[in-house]
Amino acid sequence: MNIKLQKSRLQKKSRIDITGSKSESNRLLLLQALYPTIRIHNISNSDDATLMQKALHSDNETKDIHHAGTAMRFLTAYYATQKGQQVLLTGSSRMQERPIQILVEALRQLGASIQYTKNEGYPPLLIKGTQLSKKEVTLQANVSSQYISALLLIAPSLQKGITLTLEGKITSIPYIEMTLSLLNELGVKTSFKNNVITVVPYNAPAEEKEFTVESDWSSASYFYSLVALSEVGTTITLSSYKKESLQGDSCLAEIYTKFGVETIFEEKSITLTKTKETTQEKITLDLKNAPDIAQTIAVTAFGLQLSCEMIGLHTLKIKETDRLVALKTELEKLGASVEITDVSLYLEKTNSIRKNISISTYKDHRMAMAFAPLALRVPIQIEKAEVVSKSYPDFWSDLQSIGVQMEEI
Repeated sequence: MNIKLQKSRLQKKSRIDITGSKSESNRLLLLQALYPTIRIHNISNSDDATLMQKALHSDNETKDIHHAGTAMRFLTAYYATQKGQQVLLTGSSRMQERPIQILVEALRQLGASIQYTKNEGYPPLLIKGTQLSKKEVTLQANVSSQYISALLLIAPSLQKGITLTLEGKITSIPYIEMTLSLLNELGVKTSFKNNVITVVPYNAPAEEKEFTVESDWSSASYFYSLVALSEVGTTITLSSYKKESLQGDSCLAEIYTKFGVETIFEEKSITLTKTKETTQEKITLDLKNAPDIAQTIAVTAFGLQLSCEMIGLHTLKIKETDRLVALKTELEKLGASVEITDVSLYLEKTNSIRKNISISTYKDHRMAMAFAPLALRVPIQIEKAEVVSKSYPDFWSDLQSIGVQMEEI
């Protein structure tokens, strides 16, 4: 399905309810598999969370999680702990190109039995569940936080818990802290001092424990972009959000003040308001703790005809696509000048935006959603727009409800 977005104007005032965070949902789903007395409310309706639930509830030996990267990492750790159970964990062709050796080696340090069935270092994985009797494990600190979180989530179910040493400078700390906060809320004792994380063993809670998932801040990013590209005075209210969020992408509230957008936190929602046109000519950001919003920010800056420099983007090369290359390619089709390295992106200020350009999405949900707000400036087409279901199935209908005009082509 391709979608043509006409040049549009947002309603002056609107409201959107956004489903639960994919990151929180998948962490809680793994914990629920280990501790069935957990009850979860406002679970994400994303493909990733749905595939995670399907895999956990399926009796099939083969678990196919398609494009769901978080599920691949978390389930690798989970099934390694399931004594007496054997599974073949696989995914899409792109998933079989995404490295997982770092996590597999860490689990092997703990005593896991995992073999590669195709290419060394990549899924599919043959996992024979066993009792992990060791507790000491070491990882490079700059690896994907999902590897670290996968280990921390299984840690309380292990005989001795885990002592995880991270070597070097830690990246994506908010996602690690999200995992530890959820463990603490469950009742698990943890410690995070210097570069050493300790999680102690924990018995199943006797009583039901309820968790309500906060709405997804990554999904909110596209509405920040829409407000930034809209007229002064435009407001969008989003629910359900809280000021003291566990999600790293909540830094959006501060970042988008650079684009003239103010955030008001209410009891269970946030209201975004375009208060002024930005006077800045260049935006400089370090996104090592929130790399998933880099695409949104780059497109916002381009739409506002600003220069933008972002660093801390090293994890973007191993996502659904190489997001740095994809961003450069699609922005340049629109008339931008972009330079990238393995860790950074620099967007040069431009004076015009080409109309009716067709944006390739590379099987990456964030490519589709990040470019959609440009419809407030020029007509634009999004190829294979259904890819948004990975994290935000209602995205296109929500955009229509606030004034973005579109048609399938």
